[in-house]
Amino acid sequence: MSTAHRPTPTGMVFLVGAGPGEADLLTVRAARIIATADAVVYDHLVGDGVMALIRADAEKIYVGKQAGNHTLAQNAINELLVRLAKAGRQVVRLKGGDPFIFGRGGEEILQLTESGIPFEVVPGVTAASGAAAFAGIPLTHREIARTCVLATGHFHDGTCDLDWQSLARPDQTIVIYMGIGALGVISEALIRHGLAPDTPAAAIRNATLPSQQTVVGTLADLPQRVQVAELKPPALLIIGGVVALRDRLNWFERGAAEA
Repeated sequence: MSTAHRPTPTGMVFLVGAGPGEADLLTVRAARIIATADAVVYDHLVGDGVMALIRADAEKIYVGKQAGNHTLAQNAINELLVRLAKAGRQVVRLKGGDPFIFGRGGEEILQLTESGIPFEVVPGVTAASGAAAFAGIPLTHREIARTCVLATGHFHDGTCDLDWQSLARPDQTIVIYMGIGALGVISEALIRHGLAPDTPAAAIRNATLPSQQTVVGTLADLPQRVQVAELKPPALLIIGGVVALRDRLNWFERGAAEA
């Protein structure tokens, strides 16, 4: 068979977790794969330090989703990954945090599987653990929180209707992704379902980066505090007694202020 008629070998797609922002928090495998990719399809939440690891000659395609502004619909992103791989490219689908925690990674690899595209998932530090660690808020504590629940505060139809009864349990830490825009609704619903208004709560923006900003208050007054601080999305919410430990464990922001 002549070269002109030889079929193009199928490439491969790597779903890579870019972590919460700081490039040093990437896994070693993630950093190596990013540096060798032919094409990188990346999200809004990928940090600049992570982007700097991409080869200069690699194709970079932005498909970020922000509130009210989606560059590409999810189906179009799925099709893009298939198309790039069928062209013989080594493709990195680069996502903030971890691909399988509110990252739509499952939707994308279902499409890859149906299209016969080989893939690999490279986990990353999810925003919950990254933000909590850098804000000095342990997500669990033997005397305060024996369970930790992760939820998303933004549904595909724009609503925020969670299982409030399950979330409002005692001795539990609640972490809500993409919840800053619905903070008022979240606060009111949790109080209405039994969580004490004075439950410690925090909102964290730009976690792990030098620009990290944390607003701390109670479940009742955090919406007002966030508004006064002009904290904008994306930000992570942590609700529960563990937030009170931040006063003593705030190593990152306190260290930056003292430097």
